[in-house]
Parts: sequence; structure tokens; C-alpha cells
Amino acid sequence: MTIHFTFLDVFLIFFVLQAALAQPIQYDSPDEKLMKTTADRIKEHGYPAEIHYVETEDNYVIGMFRIPYSHNLQNQNEPRPAILLQHGLTSCSDAWILNGPNDALAFLLADAGYDVWMGNARGNTYSRNNTRLSTNHPYFWRFSWHEIGVIDIAAMIDHILTTTGETAIHYTGHSQGTTVFFVLMSEKPEYNEKIKTAHLLAPVAFMGNMKTLWAKYTRRFIGRPNTLTGIVDTTEVMHATFFEELYNILCTKHAVMQFMCKNLIHLLNGDNDVGNMNQTVVGLLDETHPAGASSTQVLHYMQEYESKRFCQLDHGVAQNRKKYGRDTPPDYDVAQITSTLFFYYSDADTLADVIDVEHLASLVPKSPTMTHFPGSTMSHGEFAWHVNVKEMVNMPIINACNEYENSVETLNPSEL
Repeated sequence: MTIHFTFLDVFLIFFVLQAALAQPIQYDSPDEKLMKTTADRIKEHGYPAEIHYVETEDNYVIGMFRIPYSHNLQNQNEPRPAILLQHGLTSCSDAWILNGPNDALAFLLADAGYDVWMGNARGNTYSRNNTRLSTNHPYFWRFSWHEIGVIDIAAMIDHILTTTGETAIHYTGHSQGTTVFFVLMSEKPEYNEKIKTAHLLAPVAFMGNMKTLWAKYTRRFIGRPNTLTGIVDTTEVMHATFFEELYNILCTKHAVMQFMCKNLIHLLNGDNDVGNMNQTVVGLLDETHPAGASSTQVLHYMQEYESKRFCQLDHGVAQNRKKYGRDTPPDYDVAQITSTLFFYYSDADTLADVIDVEHLASLVPKSPTMTHFPGSTMSHGEFAWHVNVKEMVNMPIINACNEYENSVETLNPSEL
């Protein structure tokens, strides 16, 4: 019998391993970890690049990268609509440029006349600073994707609007980048007015039908608050530096671990069963991913899987009563999401299951435009790095943004 590991199966094995063994990583600047930043990689292709640092209300410093205009268009003196691209779990801003100028969404958007911004979640390679806390302090890692949504994404949107003078932006998120969007629009519905169009790739909110072997058998252990989750909570996980050390210690010496490591590295770059990954990106992913996260983000997702709810983090009854005034965490009110939504989802996605995505679509007030990839067309990670991502995902996003911008231009001032 052949056992196929999905990305999350192997991810969770290494997650528990690292959470139990991890030592703090002793750097706070991206330059100490990377030879190249997102800005450096952008400039290599001739595009202008900027880095912006945004301090949140709870003192995290978020690194954002910007392609303000296209050197091919020389359109720096023309109106340029802004768009924010937000990565998935353990990813970073590099995800949007690794396919190169002919295929990567960030470059294609710049060449289509957009002011392109790429966000980074707190705790990843480019957002490892807090003006009051060191990364060595466990309180630094006391956050889930809830805080990334209601605080980080809100701060990034506001920074873009302040910098550009725009009143609203376009948004594209992948995986966790969709989760944090849903959280923000549910919890702070006034932000719906700041969104022109939202393009959600592999949308993740409800997760009760997620198909992962290891998650299925560990849900009873880490899918709810208990002693084990208390041990592994609020810890840094899934950073490339740790994986380099783990690989050198375990993966080269033990046959079983060699198999697991081979699956993990392969599955970080694309699904074993689908195999539509752009192979030119693989080496670049090894340089930039995984970019790090808090263990609490993973535990929160496992709670979603176990409870079949889209809700805030479960801290246990005693803490829930203090934090929420009730025994269980409150659901996110997705009926508050009034933005214009575009969902891109796939049969082959083992994390964002079709049933869960379509259930979410049925609950939001404005029916999303649904793009469904049947069969083995697209796995979870391939929404960013599929060999045909330009034609299948990126150009439809640009066309929808263009359609919105063109429709606004044709309106009379009295209609705005």
C-alpha cells in the first residue's frame, strides 16, 4: 500500500517537532537571514522597488514591499490604482514575484498600470520586529491569524491609502491571505468600503471538510485546548533557518526521516498528486520559504477543522469567559462581508475543500464570482506557482480589476 502525504500532513509533523524543540532564532533584520530581499529580487528585473515599515497598534513592525510603477510603461506620473497582495501561511512577499516578470502576478499588475503592494504577516522574515518585544520573548508569538487580520491587514490598507491618496484598493490573497481578509471584513465591516475588488485564491474560512491524513488523526490532540497545545502554543515555527538545522541533523542520517524530508520539501513546492508546479520556481522557494509563523496560527486552523466553525481562537472555557464573556469563542459574522468577491478554488485542493468554499460563498451577502478548477488542475500551492498561472489565475484577476476601473471611469460624478 502506498501512502501519499499531503503538505499539511508533513507540515504538522514538523510543526509539533519544532514547537517542542525550537530555540529562538537570533536575528531581527531580514538582511541577516537573506542575501536578497523582495525589493532586491524586484530590482533584478528592472522594476522600481520600495520597502515600507508600518507599525501596528500593538507595536509590531510590518514590512511591505511596493512596485510603484512599471519601468516598461514609465507611468509614474499617471494615475495608478493600488492593489495589496497578501501571502499564505509560512509564506512572504516573495511569493508574488518568484515566477518572474512574464508570469508573476506582481509584475503583471505593474505592467497593467497598477501600484502594487505586497504585505507580510507579523512574525515572518520581513516582519520580525516589535518596538516593545524581542522575538526571544514568548509574548512576541502570542498571536494568531485573527490579529493579522484585524490589526496587520487594517494597518497595511490604511498605510496604502494614506501614501497614495486613494480611497479604496484592490486586494488579492492566497490561503491564509484570504482568511485574514474574511476576519477583517467581518470584525471591522467599515473596511469593506476600502475594497474595490477582492480576489481570494484557495479561500480558507470553514475547514470541516479538509482532507489531510495526519490532521484527521491528530485533531483530537491539537484541535482543541489541552495540555499539549499549551506546551506548543505561542512559539515560532516553520522558519527556513530551523529547517536548515533540522535537515542537517535528521534528514541526512535516518532513512525514515529522509523520506519525510523529501516529501516535505516536495510538498512545500507543489502537491505530490498534481504536479503542475513551475519547476523554475523550486530553487527560489528553497531560498525564501518557509518564512515563519506562530504556532498559534496552526493551532487556530486545527481548531477550525475540529469544530467545523469559522470562529475566534478557543482558549479554553476559563480564558474564553475572560476574553469573550462566554464559554466558547464567537463566530466571525461573514454576513458583514459586503465587498465584491472573486473566489478561485479547486477539486485538487486538500485544504480549501470545495464544500467549505461553496458553503462560505452561500453565506456572504453578495454572491462571489466563482472560478472552479475541476479534477487535478490546481493544488493548494499552485494558485501562486502553477506552470500556467498567468493564463489561469493572474490575467483573470487583472481583467476583473480593469473592468472595475473602466466602469468607474464611465460614471458621472453624481453617480460616484
